[in-house]
This record gives sequence, C-alpha cells and structure tokens, in this order.
Amino acid sequence: MRVGLVCPYSISIPGGVQEQVLGLARSLRRRGHPTRILAPSDGPPPDGWVTPLGNSIPTAANGSVAPIAPDPSAQLRLIRAVRDEDFDLLHLHEPLAPGACMTAAVVKPCPLVGTFHAAGTSASYRFGAPPLRWLASRLDARVVVSAEAEALAKSHLGGTYEHLFNGIEVDRFEAVEPWPTNGPTIFFLGRHEPRKGLDVLLAAMPTLPADVEVWIGSDGPDTERLKVRHAGDPRLHWLGRLSDEEKRRRLRAADVFCAPSLRGESFGVVLLEAMAGRAAIVASDLSGYRLVARDGVDGLLVPPGDPVALGNALNRVLGDDALRSRLVSSATERAADFSMDALAERYEEIYDRITVPAPRSKGWRRNRPLRAP
Repeated sequence: MRVGLVCPYSISIPGGVQEQVLGLARSLRRRGHPTRILAPSDGPPPDGWVTPLGNSIPTAANGSVAPIAPDPSAQLRLIRAVRDEDFDLLHLHEPLAPGACMTAAVVKPCPLVGTFHAAGTSASYRFGAPPLRWLASRLDARVVVSAEAEALAKSHLGGTYEHLFNGIEVDRFEAVEPWPTNGPTIFFLGRHEPRKGLDVLLAAMPTLPADVEVWIGSDGPDTERLKVRHAGDPRLHWLGRLSDEEKRRRLRAADVFCAPSLRGESFGVVLLEAMAGRAAIVASDLSGYRLVARDGVDGLLVPPGDPVALGNALNRVLGDDALRSRLVSSATERAADFSMDALAERYEEIYDRITVPAPRSKGWRRNRPLRAP
C-alpha cells in the first residue's frame, strides 16, 4: 500500500507531531508499505523518503509558534507530489492546519485519514468552523490521540473519532550511548514559552541540591529573558536545539526528566521518550500526561504552576534511589505498550478499511500520475 503522510509543520524542526510522523513512516516502511512524508522543510530533509514542500513561516498558534507553509508554492508542490506518487491514501496529521493538509483535503486525490493532535483551545476552529467542518467531512476516517483532542475537534467540527495513542520507537533509545554526566542530572526539553513551564522549574532551583546539573534543551521567545534572570546559577546548562540523537543520549543519561507544563498537552509523547530513555519522570498533573504516566507508578505528578511541589518531587526522586529505580522500571514497561510498531498496525487496519471502493462515493477520484512529455 502506497502511503503519503502529510505534515503541516516543518519536518526539519523538532516537534511532537513531526516526531510522530517520522516514526510512523519508519515503522510503515519496515512493515512493507512504500511510505513518503510530504512536509515543509527548512533545511535538508531528514531522509530520502521525505518530499520537502518549501520553507516554513513561524505562525502563532495555541500559545506556541507553528512552523507551517501556507504559501501557494508549497501547495503546488504538494499537488504535484501526490499526482506523481499515485498514493493509495493520504494520512493528514493535524488535517485542518493551514498549508499542505488543508490543500490535500480540498484536492482529495485518494482516501484520507486525519489524525487530530491538538488540545485546549483554537482560535481558527472557533472563527472558521463552517468551512473547517466541510474540510473535515472530506476525511474518510478521523483519529484523535486523546480525549482532550477529541473534545476540541468535536466541539467545533462534530463527527465521530477513533482513539489511538501516540507511539514511541523504543529501540532507537536503547541503541544510543548515554551522554556523559558529572553528577545528579535533571533534563528539561521543550519550547521556552509560558505554557511549557520552564519558569516554574527555574523558580524551584533554590530548593534543589548544590551539585545537581539541569540540562535545558531547545529555545524560544523566553530564552534570553530567562538566561539573564538566572545567569548566576552555574547548575544551569542551556543547550539550545538538539539533534534527535543527542536528545536520545541525554534522556538515557538524565536521572530525572522534568515536564512542568501548564496547559495544552494533548498527549505526553515527551514522557514516553523519557520512559524509553530510562529517565525518572517528574511532570505536571495534566490530563494529557496522565494518559502516559500513572502518578506514583511511572512518575510523580504535581500541580501545574507550583514550584514548591515541583521542587519537593524532584528532591524526592533524586534523593531516593529505590524510588527512582522503581519508577524507571515501571515506566520502561509502560513505554513498550506504546510502541510505534503497534500503532502502525492499528493504522493499517484503518487504511485497509478506507481503501475499498466504497470511499469513492465520498467525493474523491484518483488522479493519474503526470507523464513525462
């Protein structure tokens, strides 16, 4: 089965949706399905089976910045690519995000699967509901990664949704060497913006041990402000954006992975990555995170925005080897339940169901591939 995975976000910029698309593509290809990713790319694409659609434009969305490509040239590249490849189906991630996914829904050259990742609120859903409902009706199957994602989509779009999980490629974490450390280590990885809660972690620093190292990955609009405010703390290591391999190596090495997000987390895939890397988890008690980490079993969950509770939990995990070992052991088993191969198998069932002749009555017709002159 020829599968096209369409991602509206730049595939060369780290992000949760991008990681899911790349991981699913690798798993589908291993399972014998010729699969290509069609996405914007702000640099060399990560693999030969990625079709770059052009550079992205940073756009404010859901309290963050989304690297999307809504320009006409990117849409023309997408249309040409889907005609050339003659896919059996297209799988749209965030199917109503401006750019490639919207264009694919309008053109609809073959059956469409849409996976909705976002949770919380969406101005575009609120103000553009009528045309977005029409676009959503073009999908032959709708998938959500959490109840929160379903609540957002269903409240504005209606329709019915199938629940699947986000996946994790456990073997990619087991294959790397841990990053060198100099003592107890806490790892934060996320965009430096209010909803990710880096301010909360830094506010907890006075309560943490003098010998702890805190790795702070990625960057964002708050980076320089936070660097200046906490410039006198030698325990902080500002790493900037990390390659996928370095991220996995640091997760393998960290004693604790800290995710102090305040809101807007549909599914805790970053926690799954920490579980696969064998880092103990201390995170905010958000519904998206509870889908992954069970409090007191796979990690410790604390009230969002509470630096005292966060500091207490971090000190508890760092100071209790038996607790940390128990959390890591349970989390490692938990990560295996969310393997990307298991997710690919679930998607195969959906792909098989919608590629029978019946979907032709729902408004699509296969475009013939372009022929060389």
